[in-house]
Amino acid sequence: MAEGTVQSMEVAAPVKTLFEVAADVGAYPEWATGVRSVEVLERDDAGRAHRAVFVVDGMVKEITYTLVYSYDAPHRISWVAEPGDDIREMTGSYEFTELEDGSTEVLYALRAETAFKIPGFLRRQVERQIVGTALRGLRNRAEAVSEA
Repeated sequence: MAEGTVQSMEVAAPVKTLFEVAADVGAYPEWATGVRSVEVLERDDAGRAHRAVFVVDGMVKEITYTLVYSYDAPHRISWVAEPGDDIREMTGSYEFTELEDGSTEVLYALRAETAFKIPGFLRRQVERQIVGTALRGLRNRAEAVSEA
């Protein structure tokens, strides 16, 4: 398994809002750069995505993978990829921590290993870019929802 990437960001929105935005997996193509489509295959008892197929712009090629989600509302969302043609292994999570001023610290961790050859330095660079872009998209969406 790859080493992985972890980044955090402070967001001017409450934990509950961030959790709800991140748990709305089907809406990712609206705000998550590079996510071309999401099809929710199964939902949990709370109506949240349990299994979903993603098609993303992997820069080198279009990548398709299926994620299985777990929730610890409203503080953590985690996922594991089912092995497939493009992704051999992938795990990730969002963790949401309320700060004293009412904002939230979001910690995003991602580890991925593709099923196709890609040099390690490039894989790490792509991983960092994915995490940074996802955090900025989540922040923008959650702050817009929070202001509405």
